[in-house]
Amino acid sequence: MTSLAIFAVVAMIIGVFLVATMVMRTVWIIPQARARNVERFGRYQRTLPAGISFIIPFVDKVKPLIDLREQVVTFKGQPVITEDNVVVHIDTVLFFQVTDPRAADYEIANYIQAIEQLTATTLRNVIGTLDLEATLTSRDTINTALRGVLDDASGKWGIRVTRVEIKAIEPPPSIKDAMEKQMRAEREKRAAILTAEGVRQSKILTAEGEKQSAILTAEGAKQAAILEAEGKSIAIEQVFTSIHENDPDPKLLAYQYLQTLPQLAQGEGSTFWVIPSEVTSALQAVTKAFGGAVPDMAEQLAEKAGGGGSERAGRSDKGTARTRRAVERANQEAQEAAKEAQEAVEEAQSTTRLKLEGDAGTTPPFELAPGRGEERAR
Repeated sequence: MTSLAIFAVVAMIIGVFLVATMVMRTVWIIPQARARNVERFGRYQRTLPAGISFIIPFVDKVKPLIDLREQVVTFKGQPVITEDNVVVHIDTVLFFQVTDPRAADYEIANYIQAIEQLTATTLRNVIGTLDLEATLTSRDTINTALRGVLDDASGKWGIRVTRVEIKAIEPPPSIKDAMEKQMRAEREKRAAILTAEGVRQSKILTAEGEKQSAILTAEGAKQAAILEAEGKSIAIEQVFTSIHENDPDPKLLAYQYLQTLPQLAQGEGSTFWVIPSEVTSALQAVTKAFGGAVPDMAEQLAEKAGGGGSERAGRSDKGTARTRRAVERANQEAQEAAKEAQEAVEEAQSTTRLKLEGDAGTTPPFELAPGRGEERAR
């Protein structure tokens, strides 16, 4: 191969390379949501939109690609002093979008750094008017203030700040310890209050239960007393009705007095007791009562007062000799029973007088008047 042929091949290769370079520098394909600025002889000429574009090679210069999508930038913690002189570190997250590629490229050299510094200064201005408690609880207020300031300042740079968020607020360790102690104290306080409320409610319920129990017990006692009184009333009514229906005579009452009289002297604490005047009258009535016909009650009285005398004869027709003998025998036994009852009364009186003299060393405060049969106090 001659040198001429070699030179022709080399020239052809160089020509193809130059043509390819010319084509590549002339035709530009811009992706969607991207943009490029074009300078001609050092001056801004136009902005290439998304799609295919043509320029004059070696005359026009295409600048780096600019992203038109919304972007997220995280800034590291910035030390900020609150109104109550507490240094806190605040991490922020910024959402922005380039709306004017020309302004973003020519109005500011580095818009990311500019936004970071603007965010730090705005945070110091906003947090400086708030205390620590308000700083921790007013994130929405801080976000709104930051967005307003950043949006106004970055508008001339062709940038729109869509959102600003406080990522973290880190107080000093000592403040964290104090906050934890305060939180623990608040929780213990709420626990104590809840415990006290529980105890109070328990006592209220217990008192209500005891109240209801006492009411029910009283109602039961009332009902029981009413029923007992009704029972006693019915019993008394029946006894009263039975007595009046049977029509007892004075001899039965006299005999009941004789049975009750010995029990009056048996009380240990009795120093004064009354013998009704009806006793002596009843004793006399016992003797006089059997002067006529003797009823069944006269036979029973004679039987009990005689201490187991001979068995009484049965009833028979009036006017027979056997009946007259029974009447005479009953009268005699009734007189003996009355005499024994009188002796029992005198013996009970003397026994009571001796007991009182032995216990108190004094004479008894009463005596039985034999003429009237009633007790007279001295």
